[in-house]
Amino acid sequence: MNDALRDRLGTGKYLLLTSYRKNGTPVATPVWVVRDGDALGVWTVADSWKVKRIRARGGVLVGPCDVRGNPTGDQVPATAEICDQATTDRYRRLLARKYGVLGRLTLLGSRLRRGRDGTVGIRITL
Repeated sequence: MNDALRDRLGTGKYLLLTSYRKNGTPVATPVWVVRDGDALGVWTVADSWKVKRIRARGGVLVGPCDVRGNPTGDQVPATAEICDQATTDRYRRLLARKYGVLGRLTLLGSRLRRGRDGTVGIRITL
């Protein structure tokens, strides 16, 4: 079941990633997603609040969603961890391949605006 779920989430266009504030309040964010072996990978701004929340508490919920973050299926518990530079670079390549021209333009714009260290990968295991 986990493989099928990982495949479904990893091949979807958007993943709803729900992290938690210190007081337990959930915060859901739609993100691009790629399959990373037995996990899922997402990419985001390194100093974003979701990265800070995940560093403090790795337990998250994930599920399919649309571009606006409206759930299109059930959310399931998962564990998120911030990736090293090599893994982040691999996620960038996977995202460029999956999302085509839009993905490459987004990645290029981000690199020009923030530099290579301005973004980070997040590895999610179900």
